[in-house]
Amino acid sequence: MIGLLQRVSHASVVVEGATVGAIDAGLMVLVCAEKGDTEREADALLAKLLGYRVFSDEAGKMNRSVTDTEGALLLVPQFTLAADTRSGTRPSFSPAASPDDGRRLFDYFVRQARQRHGKVETGQFGADMKVSLTNDGPVTIWLRVDPVVVSR
Repeated sequence: MIGLLQRVSHASVVVEGATVGAIDAGLMVLVCAEKGDTEREADALLAKLLGYRVFSDEAGKMNRSVTDTEGALLLVPQFTLAADTRSGTRPSFSPAASPDDGRRLFDYFVRQARQRHGKVETGQFGADMKVSLTNDGPVTIWLRVDPVVVSR
């Protein structure tokens, strides 16, 4: 699974003119499931995301996580993060999970995040979303958890 996290002072998602999710200080995270991803990868990505130190401590060093700061999460489904751009001028999305698997894993990710973290808002899977944010820093970090390959 892939998570593109951005430290924000504000972020929101609008669908058909209505705000479906909005946060103040915290992380806006674009979330993408790839082929082969399971709940195991979702859990690993969430654990990494909640513990990732991208907020400043008293000395100005990035030593605090969204959990430490009690910041909010805005989770936005974004299958285009799986784009294969190695050739040509049009991306291939073949590495992305199927829409059914993508929705199932995004919904699972959100449920787990809500169990483990105080403030969680979301975008809407499959919708034409308008995402706005004020990136704080700017800080933007790409996290990826590869599927576990089981050998026989």
